[in-house]
Amino acid sequence: MPHATVWRTTLRDALPAARKDRDTARVSGLRSALSAIDNAEIPDDAWVDAPSSGTIAGSVVGVGAAEVARRELSDTQIRGLVRAEVDQRLTAARDFTAAGHAERAATLRSEAAVLIDLLGDV
Repeated sequence: MPHATVWRTTLRDALPAARKDRDTARVSGLRSALSAIDNAEIPDDAWVDAPSSGTIAGSVVGVGAAEVARRELSDTQIRGLVRAEVDQRLTAARDFTAAGHAERAATLRSEAAVLIDLLGDV
């Protein structure tokens, strides 16, 4: 099973419990990790060789004609993405603290903690 699939399954399986518990920091952290993985899998040079429909600008003819294969990420790459999400939150938390927004900083630190826990769980 591809690494991204394992990560996605783990993250998506954890979301319902976080929502039920109304744990907004956990929900936000899980969603951001999922988004980071999805965004990183987008090919850099996606090009589709399909005939244009001519009716709608940029559209192509045929169901699935515009589909391109997603990049396959290694476990190391995915962990790097999650670590980058942690770093972004901690940096933003420092900035919010310096600006006197302690509550927002605490939220970002909570989200970072969720992501740090994920690194050990998967």
